[in-house]
Amino acid sequence: MAAKAGDYKSSVAERVVAQEASMSKRVLPADFAEITSFAAVARMRSFRHAARDLGLAPSTLSHRVKALEVRLGTRLLHRTTRAVALTEAGERLLTELGPLLDGLDRALASAGLAGGEPVGKVRLAAPRLAIRTLVAPMLMKLADTCPGVMLDVRTVEHTANFVAEGFDLAIQRGGEISHDMVSVALGAPFVAAIVGAPSYFANRGRPQHPRDLTQHPCIGCLSGPGSSLYRWLFRKDEQEIVVDVSGPLITDDPDLMLAGALDGIGLWHGIDHLALPYLRDGRLERVLADWSPSSPGFFLCYAGGEALAPATRAVVDMLKNVART
Repeated sequence: MAAKAGDYKSSVAERVVAQEASMSKRVLPADFAEITSFAAVARMRSFRHAARDLGLAPSTLSHRVKALEVRLGTRLLHRTTRAVALTEAGERLLTELGPLLDGLDRALASAGLAGGEPVGKVRLAAPRLAIRTLVAPMLMKLADTCPGVMLDVRTVEHTANFVAEGFDLAIQRGGEISHDMVSVALGAPFVAAIVGAPSYFANRGRPQHPRDLTQHPCIGCLSGPGSSLYRWLFRKDEQEIVVDVSGPLITDDPDLMLAGALDGIGLWHGIDHLALPYLRDGRLERVLADWSPSSPGFFLCYAGGEALAPATRAVVDMLKNVART
């Protein structure tokens, strides 16, 4: 009997040790903080940007990532003063963690429907012009109707893969996207408008043909992923003309272009709906209207194949409503 009792006690002890070992491998709160910190740095390739996104000090983030590397016994990130890159182990870990963390975010957002209202953070990438004309007009209504939604908006003129960069939504010019994305038009195509201040035309006269613009100071627009200088395009019937213009200002900021045109420093190749309020009150005048081409407008893009989180769906619906007005 003594032997059997000893065997029983030994068996219980072994089970306790095994249970404690199993518990020690569970993800504890501190472990989860390390994991989410690593994922944020890995996705953004920057400790500074990840720290700002998480609301942490960069030193705290660095400490957490280092602790995770020590616990796993392998380096996850290559760090230099200028860049952060993933090691092979880091790539594997991020690939495995990505779907899990995204699913957790969706689950928390769905579970956070307090009183039937969406709750959660929505990250949106958009060009300056889209932020001004589509995002800004909806902010008050979003805050009133969805007080639990935090909209994180970043100015991004061009993005190749906004999902990989950690965004839920992106507003882009044109609707060409990969097959696994959803693209929704936000308004009509853009129609070009060549405009200038009345004082400008009083001093310089009015161009009668697109080629006359080579004799006029014009406001240059930097566009595209490489921020190249936009060549002014004109169409009329079957004719198409491209004009290389020059002038006192080159910028990628549409508000600065508009301000320059209003001040009379030169002509602006703008968008008709952006110039319309100033055309109506007489602060701008339009020329070469019969040569004005159209181009794809703004599209709202997001990942397809899965239901949107309630907070994301609320922002999508709000942007659609703004575009229709």
